Amino acid sequence: MHPRKTGFESLPDFNLIKNLPVDHILISHAHQDHLSSLPFLVKRHPYIHITTTPQTRAISELTLHNSVSILKKEIGDDENFEMYSHDEVDLLIKTIDYKAYNEEFDLTGYVHNDQSKVKCTFYDAGHILGSASILLENQGKKIFYTGDINLTNQTLIFGGTIPKTKVNTLILETTYGATDSNLLNSWEDESLRLGKEINAVFTKGGSVLIPVFALGKTQEMLATIWQQMQKGRIAPVDIYTGGIGRKISRVYDYNRFAVNMVDPEFELSNIPVKDINEVSDTNDFFKQPCIVLISSGMMIPGTASFNLAKRWMDHKNSAVFTVGYMDPETPGYKISVSKCGDKIQLDKFSEPKLVKCEIKNFRFSAHAKREDLISIVKKLKPENVILVHGDREAIDWIGSEIIKSWPKIKVYAAKPGSGISL
Repeated sequence: MHPRKTGFESLPDFNLIKNLPVDHILISHAHQDHLSSLPFLVKRHPYIHITTTPQTRAISELTLHNSVSILKKEIGDDENFEMYSHDEVDLLIKTIDYKAYNEEFDLTGYVHNDQSKVKCTFYDAGHILGSASILLENQGKKIFYTGDINLTNQTLIFGGTIPKTKVNTLILETTYGATDSNLLNSWEDESLRLGKEINAVFTKGGSVLIPVFALGKTQEMLATIWQQMQKGRIAPVDIYTGGIGRKISRVYDYNRFAVNMVDPEFELSNIPVKDINEVSDTNDFFKQPCIVLISSGMMIPGTASFNLAKRWMDHKNSAVFTVGYMDPETPGYKISVSKCGDKIQLDKFSEPKLVKCEIKNFRFSAHAKREDLISIVKKLKPENVILVHGDREAIDWIGSEIIKSWPKIKVYAAKPGSGISL
């Protein structure tokens, strides 16, 4: 589902598979752009077999129910858009099969023979809890789809793994393809920089707003900030979180021994946090220094982070800290590239607003650096590479590097609705 669009425009073009015998769908992870159109697909293909990791299944139950409420607000009284209900989500979740990492299983169609059987294996993608890269094998041919992949450790999640085998076709994400890795600190170095800047805001008596995705970034940043406080690198203040992010944190805790966590003994539920939903007056955030971690990560209009960012911009001693990628078409991007004294229009419905607070940008990436993406190509030695999940500059950089290093590899840039023949 497109994260910036609403209604029909946000959905994939299901007509592309309307008359095809679709038997299976494999969900790589539970972020909105990879999951939230699933109920609409199931309406069109009610007998489709869904498979995820156990953790993605558990998170999907939370995020799909949350999507019902969000979509109702976005769609309003649009009778042409057929919504789904909480009851339908409950039924859908019950139909999801789940497989652990490195557990080989078979995919067979309703009409099948020995040649049509596909072997499938999920690999830990290191992106968020439950995220999977996917290896498919059929008649001696192998396809590996990275999904959203990260090969370096975060505070909670270890970096991902890939097969120790040659593949024929690699479907490769390219999110950070256009980003110079020299501009990206290690997670530890960025944590130290974050702590230093937070303390600088506290010294002025201000508070820090950190927009985060409810899934993944909330848990990683909460753990990072808490660990920095425990080490005396950040002054101990109240931390506010809320919404679905708190429920997802419990799923992280429940699965801490089931997946490859950096410290399985660490529990997010042991961090003393305050519920943002219990704050009736936003002025309370500025009475004494505090940290607010709230979604959405890109400050999409109507979300808590968007509304709070407008309040933060009025307070000269406080700051908004971004901690991840910002789509250029979102309010989060406009804020991230602004500075104190600028006037910015956050959306088409609001007047330009003066930025009085401080703006600082940090990179705590859950995606692989571009050199790591190239290393995947080097290790898997594919005949074909299909580039996905990146803007044009990112795809161009990765594609150019592959062709330069391995001229015999055929490189394709995936385009919606366009077939690729291998």
